[in-house]
Amino acid sequence: MESDSTLSSLSNIRFDILQPMPLLIVISGPSGVGKDAVLNEMKARRLPFHFVVTTTSRIPRPGEVEGVDYNFVSQEKFESLITNDELIEYALVYQEYKGIPREQVRQALDSGKDVVMRVDVQGARKIRKLCPEAVLIFLVPSDAKEWYQRLRDRKTETAESLQLRIKTAIEELEQLDLFDYVVVNAQNRLQKAVDDIESIMKVEHSRTHPRKITL
Repeated sequence: MESDSTLSSLSNIRFDILQPMPLLIVISGPSGVGKDAVLNEMKARRLPFHFVVTTTSRIPRPGEVEGVDYNFVSQEKFESLITNDELIEYALVYQEYKGIPREQVRQALDSGKDVVMRVDVQGARKIRKLCPEAVLIFLVPSDAKEWYQRLRDRKTETAESLQLRIKTAIEELEQLDLFDYVVVNAQNRLQKAVDDIESIMKVEHSRTHPRKITL
């Protein structure tokens, strides 16, 4: 009888906390900080996340793959997605649209997977307003000189667009309070940056009051 009583008492203990709720993870940072490199390394490690494929109206860069790097659509198609409220957030960035498909994120969360998305700071602010419980991570280079050299080495910028990105980055750095965590993505230290992000996720899944994501 005592055994039955003990088992009855144990049944009231909440062990479901060991099955954490899925997280919505937002990775942001200035142009050239290595957001794509970080996401590619996370994918290479086969981490159990759903990586959101952003939709954009710009043309593919050399080596970019449709449905992997971005969903590439025309400007007219993108504007129809806006009209039909099919995007969680979108922005006009350097004269091109970028946005996050709403249904893609909902389906991933419903499956129980953590969802990882890459957005600019403007997009991160919109996500924070829409979903206050999202985990926002801001990537930074180890120093300004290193970051500037990364932008130069890409050789995709005109002198005017380079100055615009520098101006934008300065404005973005003034919004660090929007984010939960800062991760340094230093030159040749990509593994360390991804290790830090993994550690953040482990800490978040160990919270006694889990984040509850609603969209």
